[in-house]
Amino acid sequence: MTNQTTTPLKVAVLGAAGRMGQTVCAAVDGAPDLELVARVDAGDDVAAVVRESGADVAIDFTVPSVTETNVHAALDAGAHVVVGTTGWDDDSRGRVSEHLERLAQAGTPRGVLIAPNFGLSAVLAMTFAAKAARYFESVEVIELHHPDKVDAPSGTARHTAHAIAAARAEAGVAPSPDATETGWEARGADVEGVRVHAVRLRGLVAHEEILFGNTGEQLSIRQDSFDRVSFMPGVLLAVREVVSRPGLTVGLEKVLDLS
Repeated sequence: MTNQTTTPLKVAVLGAAGRMGQTVCAAVDGAPDLELVARVDAGDDVAAVVRESGADVAIDFTVPSVTETNVHAALDAGAHVVVGTTGWDDDSRGRVSEHLERLAQAGTPRGVLIAPNFGLSAVLAMTFAAKAARYFESVEVIELHHPDKVDAPSGTARHTAHAIAAARAEAGVAPSPDATETGWEARGADVEGVRVHAVRLRGLVAHEEILFGNTGEQLSIRQDSFDRVSFMPGVLLAVREVVSRPGLTVGLEKVLDLS
């Protein structure tokens, strides 16, 4: 019998010197079907490094101010892209979709997967929350992170709130009751009618709690990430999946069998 070997996917990590970047590099290095071919940091020419390294997939864990530019550069350099950096909105995602459409029309289809959170427990919590959303009168989201995080609310919390709001709208559920008249600044961000509260505290990593309430009952869905290594199975799954998913995919739940 002839032994068949699979050529490892070549991976470039953008933001490799950061805490998440270092963890991602170690995870890629430890995966037998992946090969770390480039570590990219601030000041590097992303397109040049990705192109010269021959990377099949670029993983972006940088900062919101540069992540979209990095994605376009990596796509132009011929790579698929996995993105863990937050700060995306409809406009920025739309520009990436248009770029991907142009590549597909040119006969060079590429995939981009943007995930607000790669933790499997976080993805499950978001999925469960969207399923529960239509059954409760009230809902609020609390996200808790370390104080070095630059954006608030977190991308995970926004993604959760969007999914909850969509499920409630589809079911015709009224907005959560709220008699507040003054002090709205204490009520958190309004994300499509869902109140989202952000906590920044030393010692935390990444945590989320979704609270649902009806008269006489409450449902709490809580997810805790205590170490960045918890995100790595999701990151590696995204790398393996993105090469066979042309176009834009938003959310790791899209590549998991959660139906």
